[in-house]
Amino acid sequence: MLPGWTQTYAGKVRNLYLPDETPEGEQIVKLHGDVVLVVASDRISAYDHVLSPVIPDKGVVLTQLSLWWFAQLAHTVADHVVSTIVPDDVAGRAMICRRLDMYPVECVARGYLTGSGLAEYQRSGMVTGIRLPSGLVDGSRLPEPIFTPATKAELGSHDQNITFDATVELVGPDTARRLRDLTLEIYRRAEAITAERGLILADTKLEFGRDVDGEITLADEILTPDSSRFWPADAWSPGQAQPSFDKQYVRDWLTSPDSGWSRTSDAPPPPLPDSVVTRTRDRYLEAYRRITGQDLDPRAVPPR
Repeated sequence: MLPGWTQTYAGKVRNLYLPDETPEGEQIVKLHGDVVLVVASDRISAYDHVLSPVIPDKGVVLTQLSLWWFAQLAHTVADHVVSTIVPDDVAGRAMICRRLDMYPVECVARGYLTGSGLAEYQRSGMVTGIRLPSGLVDGSRLPEPIFTPATKAELGSHDQNITFDATVELVGPDTARRLRDLTLEIYRRAEAITAERGLILADTKLEFGRDVDGEITLADEILTPDSSRFWPADAWSPGQAQPSFDKQYVRDWLTSPDSGWSRTSDAPPPPLPDSVVTRTRDRYLEAYRRITGQDLDPRAVPPR
């Protein structure tokens, strides 16, 4: 229980809370207006399954890294964070955020070819309707970053890549163009920052919503190991899977013979071994350190 808040949603990673009708909840509304408490758990998901056990401190990394990036992008786009003064039980892993009317589109920018983009390219030579040069391989740098939107999926389902024209049908031409331009602008800004730190930002997924004044606002988490692919620049080698600072290590273990699990089976994935949990946690902490230049302090969140 969190004083003043009632849980309304539990996703793969995040739990959402709304102010309740207690005096504490009424005070929250008085101070902040129409808000939601976003809490990042330590859960980890892969291949549309929530896995066990959790990855210690993962939710803190996601929250604090997102806050760091929001600060870097403050002059580029408005974001949804209202306050980081949250209940003690979720300190370091929670943000009080404005409630938004969310756009039904995952806004993805790709500077390198991998993942679902690579699979689509291998089938058609295109990614979301964008024709790419021939001869590209896993990890190839694209001639320029591209906007490759996707539809948001329900829990347990896959996001589906869509064309820009399909995005126009969902949100209208003016909003679609603005979402595309903002996504690519954020990607280019973040790519420059990560390059200074010896990292490649291969791709990233963003979410936007509309506030009460109709302003497009950056929401959810941003530029974290859960929403982006970060590769060490000194190990980049196109033509193969790249070492990464994200949950790819978990995916690789799940699809290895060591796990004994098949993606095509109806069985749930097995528990992660302690070694996989430890190494995954190390990757999240290293991503935070490499990007921000600081070691993670689980409770040292700048007030906002």
